Amino acid sequence: MAHKISDECVACGACAAACPVNAISEGDGKYVVDADVCIDCGACEGECPTGAITE
Repeated sequence: MAHKISDECVACGACAAACPVNAISEGDGKYVVDADVCIDCGACEGECPTGAITE
């Protein structure tokens, strides 16, 4: 299952930079994960300063 980004996202972009498969992109006011591309590695989760990313 792909990771998800909650509304606590502050759109800093740290997660997108950490994603090895470029599954994260800027959405409407927050970043979003493309579930079809996400490999569920968790690299983004540790980079999020607000803890907005969950499994």
